[in-house]
Amino acid sequence: MNFKFDVIVIGAGHAGCEAAAAAANLGSKTLLITMDMHKIAQMSCNPAIGGIAKGQIVREIDALGGFCGIVTDMTAIQYRMLNRSKGPAMWSPRSQADRQKFSEKWRSILENTDNLSIWQDFATEFIVKEGAVAGVKVAMGATFEAKSVVITAGTFLSGLMHYGRVQIHGGRISEPASYGLTEQLNSLGITSGRMKTGTPVRLDGRTIDFSVMNIQDGENDFHKFSYLDFKPRPLQQRNCFITYTNEQTHDILRQGLPDSPLYNGQIKSIGPRYCPSIETKIVTFADKTQHQLFIEPEGETTQEYYLNGFSSSLPLEIQVNALKTVKGLENVQIYRPGYAIEYDYFDPTQLKHNLESKIINNLFFAGQVNGTTGYEEAGGQGIMAGINAHINCHGGEPFVLARDESYIGVLIDDLVTKGVDEPYRMFTSRAEYRILLRQDDADARLTEKSYNIGLARKDRLELYLEKKAHIDRLIEFINNYSIKPSYINSYLEANDTTALTEGCKLVNLVNRPQLTIEGLSTAIPALKSELEKIQNRREEIIEATEIQIKYRGYIERETQIANKLHRLENIKIQGKFDYSTIHALSTEARQKLNRINPETIGQASRIPGISPSDINILLVLMGR
Repeated sequence: MNFKFDVIVIGAGHAGCEAAAAAANLGSKTLLITMDMHKIAQMSCNPAIGGIAKGQIVREIDALGGFCGIVTDMTAIQYRMLNRSKGPAMWSPRSQADRQKFSEKWRSILENTDNLSIWQDFATEFIVKEGAVAGVKVAMGATFEAKSVVITAGTFLSGLMHYGRVQIHGGRISEPASYGLTEQLNSLGITSGRMKTGTPVRLDGRTIDFSVMNIQDGENDFHKFSYLDFKPRPLQQRNCFITYTNEQTHDILRQGLPDSPLYNGQIKSIGPRYCPSIETKIVTFADKTQHQLFIEPEGETTQEYYLNGFSSSLPLEIQVNALKTVKGLENVQIYRPGYAIEYDYFDPTQLKHNLESKIINNLFFAGQVNGTTGYEEAGGQGIMAGINAHINCHGGEPFVLARDESYIGVLIDDLVTKGVDEPYRMFTSRAEYRILLRQDDADARLTEKSYNIGLARKDRLELYLEKKAHIDRLIEFINNYSIKPSYINSYLEANDTTALTEGCKLVNLVNRPQLTIEGLSTAIPALKSELEKIQNRREEIIEATEIQIKYRGYIERETQIANKLHRLENIKIQGKFDYSTIHALSTEARQKLNRINPETIGQASRIPGISPSDINILLVLMGR
């Protein structure tokens, strides 16, 4: 049988779900192919969304009209804002989610999305004609034609799981691996490699002594992931717990190192440096006498717990014996051990910034197949691949986000410009414009852009414009309202900040670190009256206003720097040079410029090994 679609998405993980939803909601007739419809958007590792920099990506996905933030809010069982002790550029939302309900909610959204069909099967072969992908064949014998194909296969391509010396082929526990696609892409000139990730043991909560552990409770304020105006966290909220390994734990773990796939040569691929296994921790940090472990619930009612910080591929008996030395886990029983998994990925420098292959037209890549790790990084790539796959079918300029516009822009630019030599994980330190890329302002950065291409709906835009109007009016009031010392000094002294000797504008007081807009409103009736005009999302609007006022100098300075560097992003060089003939460039520069073929001078400047003098040579050749 033969079926025709605009866009086909292979894989229904976090990248595939966002890609399929975006393409369909833009109007493309879309097909999502998945091995198991009961595992859509499966949280293969930790049952949580967000975290440092990752939370910002989820807010960006939401601002663009994606669904990860909405699903997380609807299935959250604990919410926290991380890095509150630092400035707002570092604040990052994180939420524990009910693993099963998260998947069920995603499936419900996809099944009720217009233009979107789902097919449960294995993709076995790409249909390629004249250097362009034209469809997909599946194991059941059906052929699906398409104008664009997005591959989001996660860890399933030639997946191999390791439990000590035991090896099991599979893309995830109890799920088969996929074969054939990597080999076909290799034959067409696309290079691949192998990476490794892992997941911890799962514990039976009935056998855990929580009374001797530290409680890590959540927050119940106004913060959430989605900018849409609905009440978050409808599920019962649950605590997480903290405990520690000890020297006895480490001694047992060391006994298992000869049988560890990471140290006996069984695993040859590279794992994530920033999420190391417990065996890597005891080797790398041999002087440490303990390591922190987080006991995280997997759902609203389940007894299953995730042991964050104990990722391992050690033999089963070593894992269990080591666990029983941990405070609170002396009598623990497990549902299954931790394991490592190796899988195929494709060098992302073979992609354009719209995530289309440079080698095979109409073929897009997103998620772990690009060498990244994390649900959030996958979802960010997925929504961008879905948008651009749709544009590829119907015409228009590629939709690309700059580094000063989003963490998603930083992520994709890093991938296609620098490539990866380990699983890529997003951090705030990777973004040079952190103060512009805050979690509170993703809607201001991206919602209008998404609306203009047809993805973000009108109601989302109107919510943002309403919020913006409130912020603008409040900032104008605070900038212009004058206040006298006799009116406010008693309040200032009560809040341990210097009294006024003369009148000033209210903005001068808001800028003081000890004072807040909400607090000042209790002493200034006119300000209280202004705040009462905000009927919806009051706390969110006040917080966003306060950040813009208190950090205005930093924001303006970073904006100026970004604007200056945009000049390099506007100088197009792709296709204008044969770099191998420019002998004034260093040998490394010639090789890397030829391989990556950057689109702009700005992108060329970020390629590792390209020096400022190499960039100056290119500028001279461009007549600059």
